[in-house]
Amino acid sequence: MPRRQPVCFVLMPYGSRLDPSRPTKPKINFDEIYATAIKRAIRDADMVPVRADKEETLGVVHKPMFERLLLSDFAIADLTLPNPNVFYELGVRHASRHNTTLPIFADHATLPFDVGLLRALPYKLQKNHAFGPAEAKHLRRSLADRLRVLRDLARTSDATDSPVFQLVAASQQGGLPADAALRRIQQTDGALYELLNRYSGHAKTDLFREMVAYADKRKAELAAARRMKKPQALKALGRIAADMQPFESTEAGAIVDLYLSYRAITAWDKMIAAYEDMPQILKRSVLVREQLAFALNRRAPLAPKHLDYRDRAVRLLQDILQQNGTTSETGGLLGRIYKDRWQEALAAHRASEARGHLKRAINAYVSGFYADQRDAYPGINAVTLLDVEGSDTSITLKNELVPVVRFAVERHIAGGAPDYWDMATRLELSVLDDDALAASEMLAESLARVREDWEPETTAKNLTYIYTARRERGAECDWLKTIIDTLRVRAGLKPLAAVP
Repeated sequence: MPRRQPVCFVLMPYGSRLDPSRPTKPKINFDEIYATAIKRAIRDADMVPVRADKEETLGVVHKPMFERLLLSDFAIADLTLPNPNVFYELGVRHASRHNTTLPIFADHATLPFDVGLLRALPYKLQKNHAFGPAEAKHLRRSLADRLRVLRDLARTSDATDSPVFQLVAASQQGGLPADAALRRIQQTDGALYELLNRYSGHAKTDLFREMVAYADKRKAELAAARRMKKPQALKALGRIAADMQPFESTEAGAIVDLYLSYRAITAWDKMIAAYEDMPQILKRSVLVREQLAFALNRRAPLAPKHLDYRDRAVRLLQDILQQNGTTSETGGLLGRIYKDRWQEALAAHRASEARGHLKRAINAYVSGFYADQRDAYPGINAVTLLDVEGSDTSITLKNELVPVVRFAVERHIAGGAPDYWDMATRLELSVLDDDALAASEMLAESLARVREDWEPETTAKNLTYIYTARRERGAECDWLKTIIDTLRVRAGLKPLAAVP
């Protein structure tokens, strides 16, 4: 798989513009600054330069601009002029990403107070505002150096360049509590609050469709297709995909909705193919690559042995981890891959190998949960596998983590609109507590919230691991088998007793 180059999106004025702070001076040629220095510096830093089309700067900020602001790996903002578009776009960028944006400015300019404390890079213009070869060479070299530093900073995440993220991060340093920080943002910018409060953790794949606005008709078509039986859904989604071509002229929200619609009906080949057709800027986004890893791992059992779907999924996630550090989502996805390898090794009677994969799965899930303890998904998988592993060390860690996982899911539920995974997590915790009555109640709550067939199938698999391990230890757990069979039937599978 070829190495992925990050995208660097440039926010700056177009053409030649008069500097209102120097009205008697000639105009500044920003196109020349971009072409001779900025664009080349981005390439020197092993990134892909992207600049919006000129027509998109007229009037309101268009949806493609928002998509680039949200999805690009890095951004440069030229703040030389008091250009309202550039400052607005910088605000959007700071609300959505941190450690990834570099302001620059001509050194004669005075930055406004609100951005004056940012670590901006100054560059030189001649007295008549000309930008000659010497100025271009200096900016190109210094900008490339700063971009390389920014790439390292984004990977290690040991500093924050966004005032918004500085506010939220204070909660992790004994300062402003996270909820209070979010409430303060909510009081000033409701849309930004919604973005920060929802665009995180395991649920982000389900919420992405709601966050990027696109045509209501297309959204309704995709939703209707997901409700069909798989053969009819495949045909309907195929027609929609053909109508959306070429993807380069289609809004990112619609493309990702199609992508996740294939996931909803477990059409892994179609999901993988949809990724290959996406515009490069969308293919580079973390969410899209994470979901590609998800699809590759699910596709792996159906592939000939010489195809490395699962290995490719691991490489994708390791690339994300190297760039961004551990997150709950990447940790959870890696854990799932190692968990599947554990089961495959067990089925092939390779016991020692199976134990190694089980430990790697546990480590990945635990790391993912430690990265964001608001996300119960990697946590519940960690405690389940620790229970299955069964050693004294694992049980001790499981007992330490269970209350934290329970707190995480209860906080999410208290936030409103609990979904399938919230109730399935409660169900799994009840099983780990050997509370058959509570588990039965949570089973009913979970079934009432099923959206996609693979959801109860996943829960049934996890509970089967617990059931098998406890039976081997001589525990009585017929009640658990009844719960597993109910989930399997809901997912369109045979009960455990009917599985050869």
